[in-house]
Amino acid sequence: MKVHFIAIGGSAMHNLAIALHKKGFVVSGSDDEIFDPSRSRLLHYGLLPDTVGWEPERIHAGLDAVIVGMHAKEDNPELQEAKKMGLEVFSYPEFLYRESAGKIRVVIGGSHGKTTITSMILHVLTHHRIDTDYMVGAKLEGFEVMVKLSDDAPFMVMEGDEYPSSPTDPRPKFHLYKPSVGLISGIAWDHINVFKTFDQYLDQFKKFIDCIEDHGMLIYNAADPLVKKLCECSNRKNLQLLPYSLPRYEIKNGVSHVMHPGMEPVPVKLFGQHNMLNLEAARLVCNQLGVSDEMFFHAAKHFSGASRRMEILSDDDGCMVIRDFAHAPSKVSATVRAVKDQFPEKKLIACLELHTYSSLSREYLSHYRESLDPADHALVFFSPHALSLKRLPPLSPESVAEAFDKKDLRVITDPLLLESAILEMIQENCCLLMMSSGSFGGLETEKLIGTIQSHANQK
Repeated sequence: MKVHFIAIGGSAMHNLAIALHKKGFVVSGSDDEIFDPSRSRLLHYGLLPDTVGWEPERIHAGLDAVIVGMHAKEDNPELQEAKKMGLEVFSYPEFLYRESAGKIRVVIGGSHGKTTITSMILHVLTHHRIDTDYMVGAKLEGFEVMVKLSDDAPFMVMEGDEYPSSPTDPRPKFHLYKPSVGLISGIAWDHINVFKTFDQYLDQFKKFIDCIEDHGMLIYNAADPLVKKLCECSNRKNLQLLPYSLPRYEIKNGVSHVMHPGMEPVPVKLFGQHNMLNLEAARLVCNQLGVSDEMFFHAAKHFSGASRRMEILSDDDGCMVIRDFAHAPSKVSATVRAVKDQFPEKKLIACLELHTYSSLSREYLSHYRESLDPADHALVFFSPHALSLKRLPPLSPESVAEAFDKKDLRVITDPLLLESAILEMIQENCCLLMMSSGSFGGLETEKLIGTIQSHANQK
């Protein structure tokens, strides 16, 4: 097949382009800007467009499909040309479903934990050499790409995003996958630029349940009262419901051990109640794919997490540094509490960047109240430039501090001042937790760690 990607430089789009290229498709693409790592990876596979910009001439009758990404606008000249020529136009999730229609599809949905659960399932299946196709939202150790598509794999494991599918299709991505096995890990209002009310957001998960195939399975987090109520009150009569809750575990010398019935305590590299719930969710999914509990824990104990999810970047005697993708209030709260519980002897410095549309919205900020409270010291960073790019009204550091309502919270808008503030707080036997879906205004993480280590040793 010959396929053309409009907005090939996106994180998801370029991975799908590479996956189709590896499957034998003839792939072309375009974009008005392409940054690393997408640029380097597309170049490596010979898929980087020769020129930047939109060129209707790239659209021709020989194309079997056109795949359009969220970065493209509805009036994109290439998209308009494809429609004019009557070519098949797909959104990213539509094409994933097309390529996996004959497989057992597992879709991991929820406001948080999706990437970790999906990554853990893939780790276990790969460890036991169980062939599967997949789509996951983060780079995984040992995996070349974030999307794999083949003709032979019996399973397709997908991270289910509730964000819109394309510029012309407002349906959430996870409504299009029609899972054989669906999972909901938790629900907490997010993406307020798309879902203006909590009820509107909640409705997307009701629709997700309705999208599960007849006689399929719904695995759900019964420890989340909202999820429990939603799933158990569903009108679907031909679904098998499989709830999960927090497994028994204990922390010994900074390591979590899962107490699974009939087995010796299993040490795992993940930590925090939310990750123990994620572990249990992954176990139940793997059971449905033919993996026994013994097989699951044999592999899961080696799983160190997905990129930027509770990622320990440094662990010397001076200061431990942990990076996490947490940005929504529920994620921030769970992450801060997990680190404090796991390393109670360390002084916790929690540093959060407000980067998403929701987190930078005045009406949403109050949801962060108490989220940083377990930390001994806390910093919140936001960039006025990010506000302008998202066309949001200005925020004052004072209004942000008021929303979090934490004593001695420091709110900073300059990355250089943020670095200075972090170094001031570094002390012996501390833990710096960096939480962001962005880059803290361009701070170089590796350089910062080196400076922190040097600074801590001097103190």
